Amino acid sequence: MTAQPPPKKVVLAYSGGLDTSIILKWLQETYGCEVVTFTADLGQGEELSPAREKALLLGIKPENIFVEDLREEFVRDYVFPMFRANTVYEGQYLLGTSIARPLIAKTQIDIARKVGADAVCHGATGKGNDQVRFEVAYYALEPDIRVIAPWREWSFASREALLDFAEKHQIPIAKDKRGEAPFSVDANLLHSSSEGKVLEDPAVEAPEFVYQRTIAPEDAPDKAQVFTMDFERGDPVAIDGERLSPAALLTKLNQLGHDNGVGRLDLVENRFVGMKSRGVYETPGGTILLAAHRGIESITLDRGAMHLKDEIMPKYASLIYNGFWFSPEREMLQALIDKSQEMVTGRVRVKLYKGNVSVIGRESPYSLYDQELVTFEEGKVAYDHRDAAGFIKLNALRLRVAAKRDRRAG
Repeated sequence: MTAQPPPKKVVLAYSGGLDTSIILKWLQETYGCEVVTFTADLGQGEELSPAREKALLLGIKPENIFVEDLREEFVRDYVFPMFRANTVYEGQYLLGTSIARPLIAKTQIDIARKVGADAVCHGATGKGNDQVRFEVAYYALEPDIRVIAPWREWSFASREALLDFAEKHQIPIAKDKRGEAPFSVDANLLHSSSEGKVLEDPAVEAPEFVYQRTIAPEDAPDKAQVFTMDFERGDPVAIDGERLSPAALLTKLNQLGHDNGVGRLDLVENRFVGMKSRGVYETPGGTILLAAHRGIESITLDRGAMHLKDEIMPKYASLIYNGFWFSPEREMLQALIDKSQEMVTGRVRVKLYKGNVSVIGRESPYSLYDQELVTFEEGKVAYDHRDAAGFIKLNALRLRVAAKRDRRAG
């Protein structure tokens, strides 16, 4: 088999941290290629100008450094469509890391086209899900792109070897990096995810210092906080009557959740690559949004539509978790989900109290809730109680037939 020629220009997904800085220098040394850095602002809460400065320090030309503010696009085109489906993976996880990867990959490919790069590179390890998510997305968008995954290619056998490489090439190392980091963190506007080290034993409770986006429910105020959220066609558009952009609205929900200890999750999940992993997730705004969205759907969605959505949701969630956002089946499911949201418009009243989210009111101009039908008083709408007898007998018919057969057989 003929060896591939080295790439000429590579777009690196670059955080500015130690690992991707090592990757940057490793690309230059290993392939002798031109490196373009791409740093995404997804609302991770960090100052991103140091990433630009470090790229310059490592010899990247100013025109080859891209720092993109993707917060509005992230929430509008990825988070909100996912929440229209009430998406949770394995019953609990709100997919905060998973949903960010396709946007990063898409922007990376866009930049590669813009600068004429023939390869892209990510810093995901060979044990995790992210390598799959990034690379499946790359290939879906640019089928012939070359993908470089250093963690699967380089010869570094230990963390110490990586640090030695960094020192040799004068890559700045934070003082605590010489020791073992207590855990690794991934964050964006939807959530923060903490894994590894002090969290590796699933029998041991996560220490309080792991949590970054929420106060402990025990420390939350003793008085409940109540507010309203307005929805239009399945997406939230306002809080307490104030219209906000998608990113601003999620930021507001995050603050409300933080202040009331909402959105903590300690989970052992099944990775796509085959192993189980323990993670601690904080999704304060997303936890509130999920409850509120189900609240407005409860009065605006027909029973059949609601139940069908609930049936397809696990499949939709798995597609996102496994990295298939750009697959035809995800797009087909999205079309069905979006169709279901045409009348999901109205206002929900939400109460937050010490880690709990309660929907305490819901109203909509398209409500299917008919008080005269459900009231115990005699309503104006004709509902003949005697009709229920035939309905019940028809639904019980197969059970009666089976019971008679079993009696004969016994």
